This record gives sequence, structure tokens and C-alpha cells, in this order.
Amino acid sequence: MDFDLQLFLQSLPSLAQGAVMTAKLAVISIAIGFAIGLVGGVARISRNRVVSGLALAYVIGMRGVPLLVTLLFLYYGLPSLGLRLDAFTVAIIALSVTNGAYITEIVRSGILAIDPGQMRAARSLGMSNGLAMRRIILPQALRRVLPPITNEALTLVKNTALVSTIALADLLRAGLEVMTWHANTFSPFAGVALFYLLMTLPLIWLNAWVERRFRMR
Repeated sequence: MDFDLQLFLQSLPSLAQGAVMTAKLAVISIAIGFAIGLVGGVARISRNRVVSGLALAYVIGMRGVPLLVTLLFLYYGLPSLGLRLDAFTVAIIALSVTNGAYITEIVRSGILAIDPGQMRAARSLGMSNGLAMRRIILPQALRRVLPPITNEALTLVKNTALVSTIALADLLRAGLEVMTWHANTFSPFAGVALFYLLMTLPLIWLNAWVERRFRMR
């Protein structure tokens, strides 16, 4: 074992900077992914076949292609089309659209789990389909899907490690740089694991709390 306590402590400031970048990526991507998933979930059950078909194609495409491939395609492939994006923007786009595809299916399942009679009752009271969806169906569906969405957020935080492949100074990249400069693997990556644990533990606790609240209803 090549653990060096002094190197471990010395690496913490650099790892903390990488952790800030990782947290920033996660928060922004989770917010955008949730917005995409909410719209996508409603689109998936749309009676308009074009809308539902496009939503389905998006879900299949994003879920079928590994996140790493999406990252590399956007970062290295788009410049050949004349579109150059910085690493941070590429990371946000890749993480958001991938996360959004999974949340789309979660939201769709949540909506379909609501008794169809509630929509019929809302329509009989004079509500439009959109108004009934916003006021009656979605609020109930979102309460049902909060646990799996929280779990997807946890997965996304860990998936941010892949952005190190496009030279973005995230937590994993910071650990790799310390490892390279000091020829020591165990010490910096013990710090990397610690920071990831500190970032994911709140989400793990939140997920458990939400699941308990849901079971109590």
C-alpha cells in the first residue's frame, strides 16, 4: 500500500477545487435534466404521434448510447462540423440530455400510474387537457416519481467523473493530476473517494427520506 498521510492532506485543497467543479456540473445538469424529463414525460404520452414519436426517439437514443460516447462525440466530433464548444458546455449538454432521457421515462411512468378517471373527471368539469395535466395529474405524478428522480440525481453525480476524459478540471481529473505528479495512487484517490462520498451521502439520505415519506402516504 502506497498511502502517504502527508500527501493525502496536501492533495485535499486541489481535490476540493475539483469537487466544486463536480458539484457545479451536477447541480446544473440535474436542474436541466429535470426540466427536459418533465417536458419529455408529457410528450411521451401525447396523442400527437409526431410529438410522442420524437420523444421516444430521443429516449431510445440517449439511453442506448453510453454517456462517454456522447461526451466524446460532442467534444471531438462537433468541431469537424464547425461547431466548437468549451469542455464545460459539452459536459453540461451531455449530462443533461442523458439524465433527461431517464427522467422522461420516470415521469411518463408516474403519469400513467395516476387513475385515468381523474383526467376524465377534470375534463368533465370543463378543464382543458393541458390545464388538467398541470393542476391535477402532474402534482400527483411528481410526488410518486421523486424517489427514482433522486436516485437518478445520485447516479448523475457519480457519472460526472467521465468529464475528466475531455480535460475538464473536475474531482477525478484533480486526483489524476496529483497521482501523476507524485507517482502515488492510493493517497490522492482516497481523497477523491472521500469527496465523492461527501457529495453523494446527502442524496442517499434524501432518497431514503423521500421513500419513507412516500410509503407513509
